[in-house]
Amino acid sequence: MWIVELSFTPDPRRLEFRTAHRDYLATLHQAGSLRMAGPLADDSGAMMIFDAETREDLDRLIAPDLYFTAPGVTVSSIRQWSPIYT
Repeated sequence: MWIVELSFTPDPRRLEFRTAHRDYLATLHQAGSLRMAGPLADDSGAMMIFDAETREDLDRLIAPDLYFTAPGVTVSSIRQWSPIYT
């Protein structure tokens, strides 16, 4: 599994990409590639947990989503995670 953390700036242009981003995440969730996703309570960023064998597989999953490169959005960390309980 992989944890992807985003951080947001006040730039409102990111909101132009949000609907398509959420639609794409819903598709990944339905396919079983995305376990959880959502914004932080203070809207300073978001966190997503993906099922992917390798970093390359993860990169292929997120590449089509323009939100990850939208103005006001920064990928602040990508970490592999080994949960004990799921």
